[in-house]
Amino acid sequence: MSPVIDHRIMVAPAWAAPAPFRAFAVRSEEPRHAMDARTPHDRVHLLTTAVLDADSVAALCTDGYARVSIESFSDVDYADTSWPALAALAPGAAGLPERLADALQRTGVLGSDVQAYRDCLLGRVDYLACRGAGFHNDVSRHWSACLFWVLALDAEAVEFVMPHAGLRIAIRSGDLLLFDQTLAHGLCRTQDAGQAVAASFETGDSGRQLFLTGEVLLSDAQWSALGSPWLPVEWHDQRGALDLMVAEFDERSGAIKQLRALRDGMKRSTCHVDPCDKLT
Repeated sequence: MSPVIDHRIMVAPAWAAPAPFRAFAVRSEEPRHAMDARTPHDRVHLLTTAVLDADSVAALCTDGYARVSIESFSDVDYADTSWPALAALAPGAAGLPERLADALQRTGVLGSDVQAYRDCLLGRVDYLACRGAGFHNDVSRHWSACLFWVLALDAEAVEFVMPHAGLRIAIRSGDLLLFDQTLAHGLCRTQDAGQAVAASFETGDSGRQLFLTGEVLLSDAQWSALGSPWLPVEWHDQRGALDLMVAEFDERSGAIKQLRALRDGMKRSTCHVDPCDKLT
């Protein structure tokens, strides 16, 4: 039986880049892309899955929550794990990476060969716990060359929100989300109109969420196939792009702070790799 019950693809209707910028792009901390940037991927994939049974979900939640500390709103904590460790905790988790690979193949981000997705899932897998999440993005190290996946183990009455992409996506336990984490994103209550409101994530069990998460690392050719090729920073500068590598966001609304300080982000002189002079 297919692990996917439903697959929705949400396309960003428009990038809401604040003036004086007209577009978004993200640079890299990796030397190979020191003088390049790419546009964000404009699609978010939401897959409703049956990759875990209820008893397995309960066992993983017990283990995951015991290994993290999330006391206040927007606390986010990770705990590393492994596929064998998950299978030892919950027999229903045996074969989970293969089922997730079959689900992620539906997205097509690595092409049509399911083995590419299985190879990808041989990398890290972590528990991710939070009490809601204020708006932020994830761009350090090699992450600008990745997409992130998250599998909801415990998530009720919450929305995954990307304000600059105009997307609000209700998620619940069993949902598998694949997205470009270089864009601002947060976890909000359904009733809060896309705002990350501290008072809505009360203390106690009802205010917390738990996920499994990992990375999907894409080659340059795969980014090009998705329509987000790595191009010289000059190309992005001419388009008036704001560099997401250095952007800071208001935790509640996702608004970008200190816009004036970001005006020279797409210049060779503002390279993020140290030292830049070895790369030019």
